[in-house]
Order: sequence, then structure tokens, then C-alpha cells
Amino acid sequence: MTSIPSAGGDESLGRFSRAADTASTEVIRTYSTSFGLATKLLGSRHRQHVRNIYAMVRIADEIVDGVAAQAGLDTSAQTEALASYVAATHRSMVVGYSTDLILHAFARTARECGIGEDLTQPFFDSMGADIASATDFTAYDADAHERYVYGSAEVVGLMCLRVFLRDESRTEEELAVLTHGARQLGAAFQNVNFLRDLADDTDRLQRGYLGGSGRLTDSDRDEWVRTVTAQLDDARRSIPLLPKDARAAVRSALALFEALMRRVAKTPAAQLYERRVRVPDPIKALLAARAVAVTALERDR
Repeated sequence: MTSIPSAGGDESLGRFSRAADTASTEVIRTYSTSFGLATKLLGSRHRQHVRNIYAMVRIADEIVDGVAAQAGLDTSAQTEALASYVAATHRSMVVGYSTDLILHAFARTARECGIGEDLTQPFFDSMGADIASATDFTAYDADAHERYVYGSAEVVGLMCLRVFLRDESRTEEELAVLTHGARQLGAAFQNVNFLRDLADDTDRLQRGYLGGSGRLTDSDRDEWVRTVTAQLDDARRSIPLLPKDARAAVRSALALFEALMRRVAKTPAAQLYERRVRVPDPIKALLAARAVAVTALERDR
């Protein structure tokens, strides 16, 4: 594992920061084989930063998606736990230190890469909306869906983009394309996850992220497939503008979600409420290898 260089020369702080990086890496290893694989394709200057972002948002997501409730916290206590996490995150971003290893790692990434509350607060707002909907079934209309997806996913793509571009120079036009691509990729990932998690979201979490309280029909599924396909196409167009040591990872993640989308498109909507669509590990490995091969043939930026 390549750690972010420790701040200053103090060995105690360096040791603590390395432990924080290790904790973040363990979070992504535990929760996501797909994103864990993608981060391995990143250049060493990006890899740990992206893992640190993933770990911070994953912990927040777990607060609202069942872990806190399973631990015995009611809705009020979950709200308090999230508020405490938000305050601790933002405090750590200001001072560059936290007693929480995950937040310490994230704070160092945020400060080095220019990630501010303009991106973290919308994310936490979407997480808070999940707590607010915990007691009754919540059906998201188009506007609510758009707000939720921006906060829960698009801003995470923008955080990663700030990591990739922190040592880079791009024109205003290029930045506009990259920003749009990062948002579209985040939105596509989230919408695919909504489709493949229909059973859990509907039955356990009592949420209808894809609009309406009724069950999706095959026609509804097809419309979402078209939406996600367009989002992925937009994101793909921005990849050549990324630094070369970020492209293979982004291509690999995009290809994985395209593969998921193809499987969703072939699955009757009724079955999406019964089982989670997956891509076998050998296919994931093949998609990653192809992403590496394509990127190797490209010129550096």
C-alpha cells in the first residue's frame, strides 16, 4: 500500500496517519470488491486518497442504512449519530486531525486535494434524508431523486476528480467536460445500484428511489436502462481528459457498471425485487485487464 506522505517530520503523527490509511483501506476491502479492484488500478499518487474518500462516505452510509438501527439506535439517536459524524468530519477538515482514524485519513485527503464543505455537505444532506424516511415508505419523485443522487453520488465523483486533478492543469472547457463526466458517472453508478438493490431498498429500507410507491414494470426498467446508458456514455467521453494514471481505474469501474446494466436489462423487473444482479469475479478481472490494456496504448496528458 502506498501511503500519503505524513504531514511534517513528526514520527508519531506519521505513524498515526499510516494507521489511518490502513483503516481506510480495510473499509474498502471489506465492503466493495469492485471498487477495491478499481483503486488498485490507480496511480500511487491517487490510490490512497480515493480509498480515504470511500471509507468516509461508507461509514456515513452505514449509519443510515441499518447498522445503527441494528445496534439499537432509534431514529432520533441515528439522527444524532449522523450529526455528530458530520461535525467531526468538518472539524477534522479544518484542523487536519481527528481521533477517528477514518476521518483523520479523509481530512488529510480533503486538505491536500481541495475538497470542501461544498461537496461534503450535500452528501450528508442526502444521508440525512435516508434517516428521515426510516419510519415510513418514501417514494422519490423526479426532483427528489435528482437531489438525492447529486448528494449521495455525484459529489463523490467530484471529490475523486479533485484528487485526480490536484497536480494538473486543464482549460475551462476541459474542466467543464470533466466535471460533467464525474457527475454523470456518479449518477450512473447510483442508478444502477438502485436497480440491483430494489429488493432491499423496497422491503427492508422502505424507500422507492426510482419514483413512485408502485413496483417497477419492465417498461420502467427499460427507461432507466436508457437513462443510465446515456450517463455512462457522457462519462466515457471525459476519460481521455483525465491524467493517464487515473484512466484505467475509471474505465474499469465504468465497464463493470455497463456489464451490470446489461444484466439488469435482461432481468424481468419482477425478478429484480427477488435477487441482486451481480457480475462474476472472472468477468470483473477481464474488464479490469481490458481497461489497463486500452490505457497503456494512450499518450500521457
